[in-house]
Amino acid sequence: METFKLNERLEKGGIDFGCHGICRMLLKNNSHFLWFILVPEIDPSITEIHQLSEAQYDSINHSTRFVAGFLSDRFSPEKINVGNIGNVIRQMHIHVIGRISSDPAWPSVVWACSEKQPYSEVRIAEIKSLYSAYSGENNL
Repeated sequence: METFKLNERLEKGGIDFGCHGICRMLLKNNSHFLWFILVPEIDPSITEIHQLSEAQYDSINHSTRFVAGFLSDRFSPEKINVGNIGNVIRQMHIHVIGRISSDPAWPSVVWACSEKQPYSEVRIAEIKSLYSAYSGENNL
């Protein structure tokens, strides 16, 4: 197995939230959306979901469900979108996005939205604090 290395584009566009299960967790640095990206720390030659082992698949699904629960419980979005597309960035990654009808892309897809607003350091700290509290309440 090759060594895991986070795709440069994902790394530049995300704020590191550590790991959950086998996934690196990133908060997409665009405050218009509650948007997390889970990047499984697996062999980079694995790019499709059917290539995963049962254990990897289960871990990734557990992390996806956990992040969706965090978004739902702490931010109450109207809809949570989950996607694993990978046409531009081939490294396997899963988008978990809390959507509200007042966001600038509603009801279209977020990655087609040209509006970008980085998070403030204060807001990042607030979201990390909320995540930490949620993680403590919902231990694995």
